[in-house]
Amino acid sequence: MRLHELAPAGGSSKKPKRVGRGIGSGRGKTSTRGHKGQNARSGGGVRPGFEGGQMPLYRRVPKRGFTNIFKKEYAIVNLDKLNKFDEDTKVTPELLIEKGIIKNTKDGVKILGNGQLNVKLHVVANAFSETAKAKIEAAGGKTEVI
Repeated sequence: MRLHELAPAGGSSKKPKRVGRGIGSGRGKTSTRGHKGQNARSGGGVRPGFEGGQMPLYRRVPKRGFTNIFKKEYAIVNLDKLNKFDEDTKVTPELLIEKGIIKNTKDGVKILGNGQLNVKLHVVANAFSETAKAKIEAAGGKTEVI
């Protein structure tokens, strides 16, 4: 196969609608826009969310609560995921990203106590739940808050 022989699969590409190309095309004269009216004009049409002057939905629905801009969003790791590591490993957020357990650290890493920990580890994170801390120490490991 050569570069010039490449073509999209049959039916996967569609030719664009050619409007305003004469009466015989079936899309001449008004170019599918109809006669007069707001949408027939150049630059015509309404903004997104406009409902013809009726009170729009985004203004009708009640608004509740607020977004706390100072909220910390943690990348969460459950204890059973830490069983991948060898005995006496120092588990850091960088190591968790490297192993593919988390994608990014967001505002920090929090270790939760779901599952059992079978290896002795030194875990370094931004936050620990009480159960996670207890289980890590019960397995003979250490916890360190960054």
